[in-house]
Amino acid sequence: MISSDNKNHWENVYETKSPDQVSWTQKKPQRSLDFIRSSGLGKEASIIDIGGGDSNLVDFLLEDGYENITVLDISAKALEKAQQRLGDSAGKVKWIVTDITDFEPTEKYDIWHDRAAFHFLTTPEQVSRYIGIAEKNVNNFIIVGTFSKNGPTKCSGLDIQQYDEESLSEKFEKSFKKLQCITEDHTTPFETIQNFIFCNFKKQ
Repeated sequence: MISSDNKNHWENVYETKSPDQVSWTQKKPQRSLDFIRSSGLGKEASIIDIGGGDSNLVDFLLEDGYENITVLDISAKALEKAQQRLGDSAGKVKWIVTDITDFEPTEKYDIWHDRAAFHFLTTPEQVSRYIGIAEKNVNNFIIVGTFSKNGPTKCSGLDIQQYDEESLSEKFEKSFKKLQCITEDHTTPFETIQNFIFCNFKKQ
């Protein structure tokens, strides 16, 4: 389980920094949208964004007409920022403040999306807890994006776990079949490059 220090870290990040001051900001999360759209599921599909923070993904999903979206993050401040940005549309989204390794879902999800949360889990216990929650509560697809072996070794001052196609697929292979993995450069708001690996898996 993640300590309260970790929660305090993220509350502080979102309290003190704007989107153009954090490395993970994307104007348009194109890769995530492509994978979600390629699922072929209808607009009523239940989608959860793990570690979504104040990411713009939810804006684009609402624009696309998806009706059943949940955003989960350890930081209440991050979700508050997203809600303020969305205005009235925030009422169409479910917001959950929790650490992913403490998450106890009350529903099943068709699409589980995670860009840059999974790689913060650096102990075997955290990783297996995350995977166990996903195995039990995902009906169809898991989309995971992490720093690749060519990416950074830290983010926001915290250690991360790098992955490649093989090591990421191996984590999920018990219950999920790999459909596609792509490596991609993310250009941060400070014009630095971070290399990601993105994998799309289907429940077996």
